[in-house]
Amino acid sequence: MLHTLSSTYNIILASGSPRRQQFFKDLGLNFEIRLKSVEEIYPEHLQHHEISDYLAELKASVFVNELKANDILVTSDTVVWHEGVSLAKPQNAQEAFEMIAAMSGKTHDVITSVCFTTATSQKTVHEVTKVTFEPISDEEIWYYVNNFKPFDKAGAYGIQEWIGYTKVARIEGSYTNVVGLPTHLVYQVFSEIEELF
Repeated sequence: MLHTLSSTYNIILASGSPRRQQFFKDLGLNFEIRLKSVEEIYPEHLQHHEISDYLAELKASVFVNELKANDILVTSDTVVWHEGVSLAKPQNAQEAFEMIAAMSGKTHDVITSVCFTTATSQKTVHEVTKVTFEPISDEEIWYYVNNFKPFDKAGAYGIQEWIGYTKVARIEGSYTNVVGLPTHLVYQVFSEIEELF
């Protein structure tokens, strides 16, 4: 069980996402939150999970020099991959509309990478979940965008919101991964954390 980890290690979650913070609480982890901004720019040649892996590690890089011997820093990034394009967080309502319209009636990948960094080592894991949308009308998209304002979410939607209840036909893989954290992988890595030290 993970609650005993905090007696040996200081777990640091570097994420402002309320969903990831809640998952950590639900896993029974004692942790602190540290936030630093980083410009999320990645090399253009990266594809699919390479993008989220890179960004999760990039988010860790700004903390490396301050980690103590018993610190475990956790950073994460989620990418929505659709037809060879990475859909990031929308900048405005029009962009959110266009992202959802592009995925309407189709299947896309949601990829979340989680990076575990200590003073001496680093391990990055990722999960891919396939999500299939029913066809979504323009009216339905605007209803969702205007009422739920999904501007903090990759791909411009949250599966745990109205659009997930009404328009997700099926998922293949981890549900929590689509929400923002593959909790089974986090549990697995923390259960084997001695290997990182």
